[in-house]
Amino acid sequence: MSTPQEPFPPGRAGAASPQLAQPSRYGQDQGSPFGLPGQPPPKSRRKLWIILAGAGGVLLLVVLGIVILVNVVGGATNQARGLADGFTKLVLAGDSSRAYDEYLDPALQEQLSKEAFIEGVNSLEMDETCTPDYSDLKVATENGVKSADIAGLITCDGKNVDLAYRFEGTDDLKMTNIKLRPAA
Repeated sequence: MSTPQEPFPPGRAGAASPQLAQPSRYGQDQGSPFGLPGQPPPKSRRKLWIILAGAGGVLLLVVLGIVILVNVVGGATNQARGLADGFTKLVLAGDSSRAYDEYLDPALQEQLSKEAFIEGVNSLEMDETCTPDYSDLKVATENGVKSADIAGLITCDGKNVDLAYRFEGTDDLKMTNIKLRPAA
């Protein structure tokens, strides 16, 4: 029978066994409870993390681009809707003179006198109970000139009025075309 081996070779009491002190060829101690001798090292996931980080970065840029595009287009659309609302509210409140002065482009004012404009609006017999509904709103920018085309319907008690406005300009948009007429 063989004799039981001592945990440490003679003369080296308390010192680690040379076999345990040297790392295995896979970087783990052979006596380690976390790996078995001959087991390959865990695979590096560095490439996976690099690919995931790159894909995440691209996705973040796409989302950021979409958000910026929506804000730019949405901002122009909101500005056009605000102009149309402001003009229509003045007309419905009976303040057509102010609407003419504040919203119409000087070129349109040359084609349409203030008196003719006010007379035309008054002939439609609209008042503050009427409500506008903008069914079509298109905005564009070309060579630094912004444009907005708004079309819709003003609903009054017992009648409807078709509307179509066009606003143009670089910074301050002014109405360059207007159509207000009873709906067919």
